[in-house]
Amino acid sequence: QVQLVESGGGLVQPGGSLRLSCAASGSIFSINAMGWYRQAPGKQRELVAAITSGGSTNYADSVKGRFTISRDNAENTMYLQMNSLKPEDTAVYYCNAHRVVHFTPYYGMDYWGKGTLVTVSS
Repeated sequence: QVQLVESGGGLVQPGGSLRLSCAASGSIFSINAMGWYRQAPGKQRELVAAITSGGSTNYADSVKGRFTISRDNAENTMYLQMNSLKPEDTAVYYCNAHRVVHFTPYYGMDYWGKGTLVTVSS
């Protein structure tokens, strides 16, 4: 129904930058929000940044001021610009798309990419 493919991960030194991309295809017209999650070794998956269909954005406190989420509607692509990277940013980063089925009671569906590895190390 919805397919998501991440790219742009790699090895970078502390203080460096990377730009992640997520290409979306399929039945994307009913998607209400998209975001980036990450999962570090031995840790739970956490929300990094999200953007709604209306353009509102939210960031985890740990990345606010360093990361920027954006989208290219014409190309159906979402981006995560990561600056001033720290070793604790090392994780597999996943693209997420969320569809709201109904609000009362709340019920939604999530679609996931397979992830791209970001390693921040000297």
